[in-house]
Amino acid sequence: MNIHTYEKLWLAAAMVLIVGFIATITYGAVGPGVSMIDDDGGSIDPDAISDHERFGDTGVTHVGGNEYEVDVVAQAWSYSPGEIEVPANSEVTFYVTSRDVTHSFSVVGTNINTMVIPGEVSQMTVEFDEPGEYGILCNEYCGQGHHNMEGKLNVVPEDEFNMTELDVEAPSEVEAGNETTINATVSDGMQTDLETTATLEIGDQRYEEDVTISGDGSETVEFAVDTDELGAGDHDWTVTAAGYEERGTLTVADGNGGSDGGDSDA
Repeated sequence: MNIHTYEKLWLAAAMVLIVGFIATITYGAVGPGVSMIDDDGGSIDPDAISDHERFGDTGVTHVGGNEYEVDVVAQAWSYSPGEIEVPANSEVTFYVTSRDVTHSFSVVGTNINTMVIPGEVSQMTVEFDEPGEYGILCNEYCGQGHHNMEGKLNVVPEDEFNMTELDVEAPSEVEAGNETTINATVSDGMQTDLETTATLEIGDQRYEEDVTISGDGSETVEFAVDTDELGAGDHDWTVTAAGYEERGTLTVADGNGGSDGGDSDA
């Protein structure tokens, strides 16, 4: 059988297109390092999400090396957490569930796209090699606020990523002469030890304490403040640790309930 030259060219072009389509689909499925979603995530009672050990406190967890887990709860009409930050060159496993109706968890610009069904946990593992910013959208209609349901995924350079947190507990007012304390809690979410210095500045007073935190732990520093030395009035304070900063104001009242040493009824 004689096949015309032009027919041979069209057959060859068709075969190239078919191979190209297959290669594109294959790369889209496995190229970026995304494993297929299955039922490994398990099931969950949607009415008891807040008490669940994984979803009671959503967010990013470092599980060792360059591996992280992110727990996400979808609900009308938001994601918790609404903004996620992970480092580049990391392997991230997402666990996503719904508190109310069916949603989806779709990361724009990637092939992360899964339905989120009440009572089920969707699980997917992704490798992020480069820094970037991605939007998170719900592609399943979930009610009148559906169009506002969005989040953000930030992949930051490795040297800019950390999981340290600073939480400060301080009174707003205390009488002069009474002892008072400002407590600073430094938490480290990484599986490595952290050494830092916690500093309190208030009025002319400055306090420093060295802090060593074991991997995935926290330490609280108690600063005893001399209210007599501060004197009556409003005193701004600043606590810093591990590059983080918290600010507030402590009012020192005189014995008559005033804050400026004068007559409180004046």
